[in-house]
Amino acid sequence: MATFLYLLSWVSSIVHICLGTLALAAALYYLAELVEEYTTATARIIRYLIWTTIGLYLLLLIFESLPLSLVVCGLLTQLVHLSILRTFPFFFLTSLPFILGVVMFFVNHYLAFSHFASYYYPASEVLSYFTLFVWLVPFGFFISLSANENVLPTHAEFRPLLSNDDDFVTGYFNKKGKKYGLLAFFNYLKEEFVPQRGKKAF
Repeated sequence: MATFLYLLSWVSSIVHICLGTLALAAALYYLAELVEEYTTATARIIRYLIWTTIGLYLLLLIFESLPLSLVVCGLLTQLVHLSILRTFPFFFLTSLPFILGVVMFFVNHYLAFSHFASYYYPASEVLSYFTLFVWLVPFGFFISLSANENVLPTHAEFRPLLSNDDDFVTGYFNKKGKKYGLLAFFNYLKEEFVPQRGKKAF
């Protein structure tokens, strides 16, 4: 009997993981739609998050005995994030700020893992550090990757729209058809795996 309940606990765990994954995907989809709809507000929120994180790093420096290298690296990362935010919602994957942001993301992880592996901290404190200091702002940028798909082309240097002999409007709508962001990925998954309801023929 105990063995049967043990097997059922594994089945239940798998169900919980599936439901949690589905809930996370639905939340990401909803957030990506909000970001596309309210791009200016999203930029403002990310800026507030960056400055809040900088303030939290300064408080860490005062109240905690974390390595100075960890705090300084985190502060430099937030300055890089501010630099990335200057061209929001346009992201240039080959630009120096974006590349520095990715590099600093991994350096932050390395320094944090090295420190927390050497000294004991409760799991809740480790999770709070990674959530607030390492993951929060990059997550905001991640869900904003598709924000520039619906932005009107006001700066030609950000989004070159004309190709061949197309006029301005035609070039814009041709470009709009090619979406590569997070929301486009979720829309693709929805079209592939969620059955579409057929129209009733009356």
